[in-house]
Amino acid sequence: MNAVIQKRNISETEYLELEENSNIKHEYINGEMWAMAGASLAHNILTSNVSRHLGNHLDGTRCTAVSSDLKVKADHNFFYPDVVVLCSDENDEFYTDQPLILVEVLSKSTEKFDKSFKMTCYKTLPSLQEYVLIQQDSAEIIVCRRNNNWAAEFFFLGDNVTFESIGLTLPVETIYQRVKNQDVLDYLQQKAQTTETETCL
Repeated sequence: MNAVIQKRNISETEYLELEENSNIKHEYINGEMWAMAGASLAHNILTSNVSRHLGNHLDGTRCTAVSSDLKVKADHNFFYPDVVVLCSDENDEFYTDQPLILVEVLSKSTEKFDKSFKMTCYKTLPSLQEYVLIQQDSAEIIVCRRNNNWAAEFFFLGDNVTFESIGLTLPVETIYQRVKNQDVLDYLQQKAQTTETETCL
């Protein structure tokens, strides 16, 4: 979870007013305002990759993909997911409670929170169809879907992951493009060796 609590026992209205004029982002959890820690390079690359591919796929439709700066209101809390897919025009200027897809890039400090409390809150949103969790220190993607009773589906390098609610399928390798964790480096090395062997044959 985010590291530093800034204010306790404030209302939603107070939070929104403070956040609108803040130089840093805060999440609002159970009446407390938490400052968000900075993200790693891998985290930013993964967020950019997913946002770009979803956005390109949705170009020309009524849906759009936005990253990092749009708040999502869920069960009286406000979060900043890494990527949000929206298909509704009925949103506040600074937050939405009608996401179609939510994506979180996991870190060691946020993984437990994102898989438990955040997911519980997000599941209360009737519009949400898919919750996607992406590991940054390894190559693993977890997709939880409303139509599958939120059961976790796991995807790894060499697999394709489908965002069913928007009809988009991406190779896991594409999502991890330019990320340099050990899983990705080993996979690319093995892939290069396989290609070299096939060429020699």
